[in-house]
Amino acid sequence: MDIKAHRSDLWIDAIKQKIQSIADAHHYEIVAMETDKDHVHILLGYDTTDSVCNIVKTVKQETTHHLWQRFGPFLAKHYWKKRIFWSDGYFACSIGEVSSAIIQKYIENQG
Repeated sequence: MDIKAHRSDLWIDAIKQKIQSIADAHHYEIVAMETDKDHVHILLGYDTTDSVCNIVKTVKQETTHHLWQRFGPFLAKHYWKKRIFWSDGYFACSIGEVSSAIIQKYIENQG
């Protein structure tokens, strides 16, 4: 097995597991989740009292903390600024005219 591919699978699994645990703790429903080279697609159900901005902030903060605890020495070699993992931005949209099934299929075909 290619070490680089194995390491990639390890990262992907760690990120997905942590996002799932965050969703469970905050009562979000992950309808679909998949990764691409440098980002994650998530179709998420959440209470209307929650804000997208706060959900993204929580996911980024908690996954960053988790990954630095688990892979700190490796991350320190690749990130010049400690405790960084995600970029500043994100894209979010609500489901409007498109069905959730179409979006779910799109997400599942990433990576």
